[in-house]
Amino acid sequence: MNPTFAAIISVVFSVGFCTALIPLIPGIGSYLERKVAADIQQRIGPNRAGFLPFGILQAVADGIKAIQKEDLIPEHADRFLFKAAPYICIIGVFSCFAVIPFSGLFPLAGLNIGVYYILSISSLMAVGIVLAGWASNSKWTLLGGIRSAGQMISYEVPVAMSIVTVAMFAGTLDMAAMTAAQRSGWNIGFWNSNIFVTLSFPVYWIAALAECNRTPFDIPEAESELVAGYFTEYSGLRFSFFAIAEYAEMFVVSALAVVLYFGGFYLPFEGSIPWIRDLSGGWLALVHFAVFLFKVWVLIYLMIWIRWTLPRYRIDQLMDLCWKALIPIAFVNFIGTACWMALLG
Repeated sequence: MNPTFAAIISVVFSVGFCTALIPLIPGIGSYLERKVAADIQQRIGPNRAGFLPFGILQAVADGIKAIQKEDLIPEHADRFLFKAAPYICIIGVFSCFAVIPFSGLFPLAGLNIGVYYILSISSLMAVGIVLAGWASNSKWTLLGGIRSAGQMISYEVPVAMSIVTVAMFAGTLDMAAMTAAQRSGWNIGFWNSNIFVTLSFPVYWIAALAECNRTPFDIPEAESELVAGYFTEYSGLRFSFFAIAEYAEMFVVSALAVVLYFGGFYLPFEGSIPWIRDLSGGWLALVHFAVFLFKVWVLIYLMIWIRWTLPRYRIDQLMDLCWKALIPIAFVNFIGTACWMALLG
């Protein structure tokens, strides 16, 4: 096949795949959220929407309803920034999917600085949220945007330090190479190899919850205090874009955790499983793709479980946890791994 034609096909496929993920991930995420919340609170949850069982079409009904809603813009809002903010959030989150290794044959873009790319591009989510809060010309949204700026920028520090700790031990920023290093044995991530890397996962996971504005860290959108926070003045499809971005960010941070700590798309002891050893090409990639998605959705389930179990933090507790606990632990992990690598070298 002509290399230029193959490159064009690859780009078209990648764009189509990411476009399909935009409604799919938040749809599954919102349905799972309702079901998990109902189970925890001993309710039924969606079970009647559409003709399919268990209320599976509830997410489709929500999407149709959002499209039909009137798009309202406050009279004195900054119309350009008000309209641009949700799109900035969408672009920032879904651009991260380009470097996620879903399987050996299916990384959309094999960047050798994939981890650095995700840390950089995902910061657009904070920019979009702050712009939404400021452009709405409302005290509630402005306060939600300011809270979000303080929270997301602060918690990016322990997230980045935890990721860099693993990257330093792995010796690469390429997510596909990090996954390949975990192929053999019951080596879930690099846990069996370095105690400092092992300790970095709880720090990463707690900070990632705050990055996603999930309970107990949903301070920017605390409905009991700020009506809805930074997106109070949004309606219709623009409102739903923020929910889409939130569920997509949950997927991204969970996928990153799977790559860094849980073996990526590989099964434990994969080399000793006969029927997997006999697979090759597309069939093996399909199995790896299913394994990767399973691991990611298990972590998303954990996020939802935490949301419906723990109460919300106060803003001072939130900042104390970050600057007085998570960042010092992440720094000790970083220095410990650096010393360990220096001794081994």
